Amino acid sequence: MRRRWHLLSDGDSITLCRHLPARFDFAARTVLPRGKAIRLAHQIRQDLWRALQNVRGFSPVVRLESVAEGWRVTAGGRAAGPVPAVVFARADAVLNDASNRARWVRHAGWRP
Repeated sequence: MRRRWHLLSDGDSITLCRHLPARFDFAARTVLPRGKAIRLAHQIRQDLWRALQNVRGFSPVVRLESVAEGWRVTAGGRAAGPVPAVVFARADAVLNDASNRARWVRHAGWRP
């Protein structure tokens, strides 16, 4: 069975994407505390997909970069054609939803 997701590592950052090359036609950003990067990236990808699966040609991309506060998260992805402002707003809402963030951090194994 072939892998369905590409995991690109570049020093202190990882990018999770379905198609290569990874491309951000739109993105939202936030910072999350440390945790297992791969688990965190997959959780964010799943919630982003649930929120945006009806966007034509959507393919999620999640990038985590190591920063002093934890992870700088860029989440968004590919889309076919122009990306309406509502898509940017939905992606930002997913990343900044308090219950999503708490679940992601818990799943990624971060302990204060």
